[in-house]
Order: sequence, then structure tokens, then C-alpha cells
Amino acid sequence: MSRWIQFRYWLEWLGLQWLYFAIPLLPRRFAHAIGDLFGSLAFHLDRRGHDTAIENLTLAFGGEKDAKAIRRLACDSYRSFARTVIDLFWSRRLHEGNFTDFCEFEPEDLEAIERTRETGAIWVTPHYGNFEWLAFIMGFLGFRFTIVAQDFRNASLIETYKENRERSGHEVIPQRGAAMHLLESLEKGGHVAFLTDLTIKPGKAAALIECFGRKISATALHAKLAQLTGLPIIPGICIPQPDGRYLLKGFKPLEFGPDATEQSIAQACWDIFEPHIREHPAPWLWMYKHWRYLPEKAEVAYPSYAQSIPAFDKLVARMERG
Repeated sequence: MSRWIQFRYWLEWLGLQWLYFAIPLLPRRFAHAIGDLFGSLAFHLDRRGHDTAIENLTLAFGGEKDAKAIRRLACDSYRSFARTVIDLFWSRRLHEGNFTDFCEFEPEDLEAIERTRETGAIWVTPHYGNFEWLAFIMGFLGFRFTIVAQDFRNASLIETYKENRERSGHEVIPQRGAAMHLLESLEKGGHVAFLTDLTIKPGKAAALIECFGRKISATALHAKLAQLTGLPIIPGICIPQPDGRYLLKGFKPLEFGPDATEQSIAQACWDIFEPHIREHPAPWLWMYKHWRYLPEKAEVAYPSYAQSIPAFDKLVARMERG
């Protein structure tokens, strides 16, 4: 590693430590105002992501919203994500005694969710709203997750993020060997958590799902674990509120029989989330290239960035065969 890269990594680490120190000192409204400002700046400066967000939103809502409303939603999506990032640093002020001042937990079937304390469960959520706080709060409520961490080129950042995310009792593990570690945790009665809505390369680890009427190659890991363990999957979503608080919705645990396929399990989870994203679109990551693979026989329009690749067509054929 060159001295310049070492110096750059040191600056990144120093900047991260400063943010974890400084942001929690701010009043919450001021912290969110900074998030809104940074989000608006990113919307105007990130031309590639800006165009992707508008194109995605146009495909999803072009028949019901005009260009001005689409642009406003795209900007609000950047602001929402920026607030989530700011809140990740501000979360140092969260603890078991005050989290209800900022969040409300609304379980759809509290008794069913409570029963999983002893058996374990698989928890899933999309990159929507403050998905970081969703994990924090569930930890404060006594549900301790095993969570797979994102890898960074700068390894010095990993421990800082890991330490913060484990403050409410979770275990954060690296991506290497994660599947086996997650399975072992579930077999011991533990809980695991996933973000399930990002596109992955088509292959054995992927499931084909319909997302806003278009096919995507999404992770199938939660579905595989449900098949192997017979444990329920609990979908949850974090919905921003106008007053700056968050509504954490915990849905009824999904249980699947032995005939359920990875695709049907993954689709059932997504079908819980999509109506909520349709109702309040802005907090989803619209700047992400969700529909990056173009099916050979596409029946609807796909975004301009979508590409046709043989591996995706093989995935489509494999899922259609069941």
C-alpha cells in the first residue's frame, strides 16, 4: 500500500471519528436540516444518480405523476437517504431509555412476533426510510440480530461502524463466510437480519422477483435460510413521519411450507414492502440501478441502463421452470 493511500485512509478514519463525535452534539432538528441540505446538494451534483432516480420514478409512476412531481420525489429520495446517514451518526444519543421519543413500534401481530424470541427468526427490510435505526430499535426491544457488515477497502472504518451498530446488542459479522455463520446462529435460536432489495449478479445466490412490474435479480439468502431452518421471516419497514420521528412497522411473520421455492419466498417478502413504497415513494433508494438486467422477452419498458446478459436470461428460465 502506497503512503498516499495510507494517508488517505487515515484522513477517512479521522473524518469518521469527527462525525461520530460532532453530529450527536447537534439538536435533532438541526441535524435533519443538515441532512436535507446535503441531500439537495447531492441531487444536483450527482448527475448520474439524479438521472437514474428520475428515470426509475418515471417508469414506476409516469402514468400518474407529472415531470415536476417526479423530480420532487427524486430530490426527496436524496434528502431521505442523507437524513438516514446523519441519523447513523446521531444514533450515539439513542439508548433504551429514550428511543421511544424518536420512534414508535407498531407490530401487526405482537403475539406471533413475541413467540420468535425463543425460536429465532429471519428479519428482512428494504433500503427504505431509516433502515439503520430499524435495527437499533429492535435491539433495544430485546431482539438481538446477527447482521452482515458491508466491506470497505479502508479496513480501519469497519471497526468504527461495527462498534456503533452493536451498541443495542447486535452481532455484526464480515461478508466472508457469512452464510454459514447466519445458519449456525439460527440453529441456536438466534435472529438474523437482511436488507433484501438490492440487485445482485444472477446466479445460484439470486432469486428472480417482480418489482414494480419489472424483473430483478435479488438476494435469495433469506429464502434459503427459511427453507433450511423452517423458521419464519418477519418483514419490517421504517417509515419517516412529518415530525421527524419514525414509524417502525413489524408485519406478521411469514411461514412457508416445504414446497415453497426461493423465488416464491423472496417474492412474498417483497410483496409486503411494495404497497408501502408506492404509497410513500420518496424514502426508497430511487437513485440505485434496481433494474440493471434486461430480460430477453421484456413485456414492459426497462430503464436505459438495463443490459441484456445471458446469466440473467438463464435465471429467468430457471425460475420459470420452478
